[in-house]
This record gives sequence, structure tokens and C-alpha cells, in this order.
Amino acid sequence: MPVYGYRGLDNRGREKKGLQEAETPKALRAILKRQGLRVIDYRDETARKGRVKPSSGPSSGGGLLSRSIDFGEIFQRIDTSEIALVTRQLSTLLASGITLIDALTAIVDQVESERLKRVFSDIKNDVNEGSSLADALGRHDIIFDHLYISMVRAGEASGALDKVLQRLADFTEAQAKLKSQVQSAMLYPVIMLAVGMIIMLILFVVVIPRVTKIFSQVKAELPIQTKFLIATADLLKNWWFAIIPLVGLSIFAFLRWKASERGRPIWDRFVLGAPIFGIIVRLVAIARFSRTLATLLRSGVPVLNALDITKDILGNVRLAAVVAEARDAISEGESIAAPLKRSGEFPPIVVHMIATGESSGQLEMMLEHIADNYDFQVDQRVEKLTTLIEPIMIVGMGIGVGFIVFSILMPILQLSQHVR
Repeated sequence: MPVYGYRGLDNRGREKKGLQEAETPKALRAILKRQGLRVIDYRDETARKGRVKPSSGPSSGGGLLSRSIDFGEIFQRIDTSEIALVTRQLSTLLASGITLIDALTAIVDQVESERLKRVFSDIKNDVNEGSSLADALGRHDIIFDHLYISMVRAGEASGALDKVLQRLADFTEAQAKLKSQVQSAMLYPVIMLAVGMIIMLILFVVVIPRVTKIFSQVKAELPIQTKFLIATADLLKNWWFAIIPLVGLSIFAFLRWKASERGRPIWDRFVLGAPIFGIIVRLVAIARFSRTLATLLRSGVPVLNALDITKDILGNVRLAAVVAEARDAISEGESIAAPLKRSGEFPPIVVHMIATGESSGQLEMMLEHIADNYDFQVDQRVEKLTTLIEPIMIVGMGIGVGFIVFSILMPILQLSQHVR
């Protein structure tokens, strides 16, 4: 008989874990329901039956033997494009008049990713047992974020779930495309920087010590740049085992500080004010804010809830604080545009368009126009940036190599003059 590892909630909301024999997942749910548990996750552990003894009831213990770790699931990522595709397929099926259960069954049969197949199988079972689609998705919040679940909930409440899912698929694809464009644009400069650093490291650790060995046999005074070059090469060659951990610890400490409550606001303010890159970060955040808010409002999510969700996906504490202020202002009867204008973080044209949309009753359309405009600006600026970075990096590497060559040749030329 199959053995299932499960996670469930008892009547008091406490999580329980354990192993249970059952003929089918449906039978597993029925057995655990009689024991007062509601299953939130399960996995077939039949292959491990010989190593782990199945329990006959719920277990709240945290022992290693009672836990099963699926490393394949941990490292198997679900790409955003997969979520967008499944969302669009589900929207198409529902728009065709197919019931939600039948649509979810078709999705389970269609999906290629094993992890996503298991997730939608669980969702289908939950919906079949009476849960709403939003609640079933909420039990997999690692995959489906708050925005996704809130839009689905609004779609179910309004009776237009297929249309909401269509908007959600468009939104997810647009966000994935924007992220991919920025990452692709930054990939080439990062590779060039890494290759340049490796080349310089080889020069300092291998080439320079061999070339400058002749200088140690000469008592002539060396130029200051040559002394600096030799000192740097000796430092890297003799202390590399200490420098590498020190650099690693420095990066780790910086990341910890950047993620802390004290460091995050400071870093986010610095990023927004940084030349060139700060402008791109701001454009991306405003485009994300505008498209997310427009999508939520069109899907029927109340404006206060929509702003709560939007501030959490901006990725910048300072801009999130501005959106939170806008939410509080709306709850007190003020408009969205006024607090955005007071903050000084949103460009005047954005504030003006939002104010116009609020006064004309076309806020969603205005927000979509802002998002389209700023997505276009991001594309242009990133393209210009990558065009400029290549020659700048080549010139920088040329200056570095030229400094090395100059520092080595100068004392050689001086020595040759003394010999004459």
C-alpha cells in the first residue's frame, strides 16, 4: 500500500507532520479528516518505506526520521513563464465554458513540470473538496504570491475569473519580459568584468613576479609606480589565502547589512540617487507600480488592498513607504496623487497623469499608459547603457594593462641607460 508523507492542520490551527498508509490521496485525506486534520500538503513516500517506518497517526515531532527532504523539489525551480502559460491556459478553458474542476484536471494532464503538476493536483483536490481557488492557491504561497492570490479572489467574487486570469497572465508575462531584458543587458558587462579581473589577477600573481625578479638584483632606485606594482603582486601572491576569505566575509557582511532593517532604507535611498543606475531602478519600480496597480484595479481589487499589495512588490523600501503614505491618505479621503507629489520620488508627469486619471475616472487606463511609457524608457536606457559599458570597460582594462607595462618598462629603460 502506498505511503504518504503529509502536513496538516488540526482544529486549533497547529501544524502536524507524519507518514500514513492510504490507497489513494483521496483516501489519505479521508483518513486524516477522521483524525481531525486538514491536509495542506502530501508526498508519495512509498520508495522510502523500507527506510522510514510509517506512523499510524499524526506526529508533531520534529525528529529527522519523521521528516523527508525532497532535494529534487528544492532545486527544481518553477519559472515565471510557466506560471504565466498555465494561467493563460486556465483562462482559456474557463472562457470556453469548462467547469473549474475539469479545467484543473486538464492543466494537471498538460503541465510538463513534475513539481507544478503536483501543485495543481493538490489545488484540484482542494477545490474538489469545497475550497475556493484562491484558498487552494494560498496553500502554495511559495509559488503564487499575494498579488496573484488576491486577483484570483477578486475574480471569483466578481464572477469574471476567466477575464481576471487573462489579465494576470498578461501581467505575469510583462513582468517576466522586463526582468529578462534587464538581466540580459547586465549579463555581458558582468562577464567582461569577471574576465578582466581574472586576467589582471593572473598578471599580478604569475607574470609580474617573474618579470620583476631581475629588479631585486639591482640596487638602483625604482620608480614609485614600480614599487607599488611589486608590493601589490607580492601581497596577492603571498596572502591570497587570507584575502579571499576576507573578501567573502566583506561581501557577506554587506549583504547582511543591506537586508537589515537599518541598512535597507539607507541602501535603497543610495540606489535611487546613484547616477545612471539609479534612474533605471526608479523607472523599473514606477513601471512595476503602475502596471500592478492597474491590473489589480481592473480585476476588481479594492484600491486600499491594491496599494497594500503594490507596495510589497516594488523592491525598494523608500518607494514602498511612499505608496503606504498614499494608502493612508486615501483612507482619510485624500487622492493618490497628492502624497506621491509630496514625496518627490515620483516624476511630475506620473503624478499629473495619475491625478488626471482620478479626476476623469480612468485611473486604470492612465496607469497602463504610464507603465507602457516607462517600460519603453527602460528598454532605451538599458540599451544605451550596455552600448556605453563595453568601450568604457575596454578603455579601463587598457589603462590597467598600460600601467603595468609602463611600470615594468621604466626601470628596464633606466637600467639600460646605466649600463651604457
